[in-house]
Amino acid sequence: MNFLKRFLRNRGAVIGIVILLAVVAFAILAPTLYPQSPWRPVYRPFQAPFVMERFPLGTDTLGRNLAAGMVHGARVSLMIGIVSTLVALVIGVPLGAVAGYAGGFVDDALMRFTEFFQTIPSFALAIVLVAILQPQLGSIVLAIGVVSWPPVARLVRGEVLSLKTREYVQAAVTIGQSTPRIIFSQVLPNTIAPIIVMGSLMIGSAILLESSLSFLGLGDPNLMSWGYMVGAGRTRLLDAWWISFFPGLAIFLTVLALNLAGEGLNDALNPRLARGRE
Repeated sequence: MNFLKRFLRNRGAVIGIVILLAVVAFAILAPTLYPQSPWRPVYRPFQAPFVMERFPLGTDTLGRNLAAGMVHGARVSLMIGIVSTLVALVIGVPLGAVAGYAGGFVDDALMRFTEFFQTIPSFALAIVLVAILQPQLGSIVLAIGVVSWPPVARLVRGEVLSLKTREYVQAAVTIGQSTPRIIFSQVLPNTIAPIIVMGSLMIGSAILLESSLSFLGLGDPNLMSWGYMVGAGRTRLLDAWWISFFPGLAIFLTVLALNLAGEGLNDALNPRLARGRE
């Protein structure tokens, strides 16, 4: 209850959660609201928004219902954001935990490996990986996960370094628990809070990265996404602004909501830091 009270005290976090719930609801209800394929032309191209009830957001360059593309695109963008973040956590959390707990040569080797990935621009590396693996859902998720794990590893390493000297960890060592058991039962459970906060922020970054890839034509050609919709309308910004505007607005609001919610989670899980800012 204290966690919920602290979270609800942050107005920005509440606004973020409301926006996220709306986006998730549209994503879940997409097959019900628009059962037909969002790729199917349904009317003449360049129908302006707010004119016809059937097409509240208008139509695009091929006469496809923009509202249908928006709700179906929400499913794709959210799925890629969440799954690619999970991939990054699966890679980064164990590496960071091992580096922080082992120390010495193992720590140095793993951190140099992490720094190698951080020296390469993440967007450029994602483009190369998707181009090599072909623009498909699986390759996009993998590429975003691969370029997103280094900050996770560094965060977990720092947390583990501060936790491994605690009394309960030393007690586990004294009674003869194995190193993997100590890491997964004593250390990692106490790093959950910062990992959750970082994960919520990473979902927004993953959505932006997927949108950028789709904008450049490196998205899955079989899936409607917000990034693809923005890219499809970029050449008609002057006479058909709505084609790029509405999906771009959806990306902006979703990423903003995730950042607001992440900040609220950080304040709720770390009340001392929140009081310090106040």
